[in-house]
Amino acid sequence: QVQLVESGGGLVQPGGSLRLSCAASGFTFSSYAMSWYRQAPGKERELVAVISTTGGSTNYADSVKGRFTISSDNAKNTVYLRMNSLKPEDTARYYCNAHLDSIRNFWGQGTQVTVSS
Repeated sequence: QVQLVESGGGLVQPGGSLRLSCAASGFTFSSYAMSWYRQAPGKERELVAVISTTGGSTNYADSVKGRFTISSDNAKNTVYLRMNSLKPEDTARYYCNAHLDSIRNFWGQGTQVTVSS
């Protein structure tokens, strides 16, 4: 069955860094667009970054451009999100998403990121 397992979240001080990982299984990883979303309490889930695992093209939310980097390792079926210069407003639960079409759209359980001094 399809599994997306996120890891790497935690508590970090403002200005710090974290790297999130999403290990995928149960589908053809290289055929899907892989994304990171986040959801803060009381807010809607928002797209943070997306990568095409075929061509490697990426796109980012304006709020994270220049600070976050999404990457993928097709050999390991894993997508990463490197987060630098973290701000308190980056505090949220971060979710991994694999998307092929409206039916084949999968989510992980999420990993919590808290940015606080």
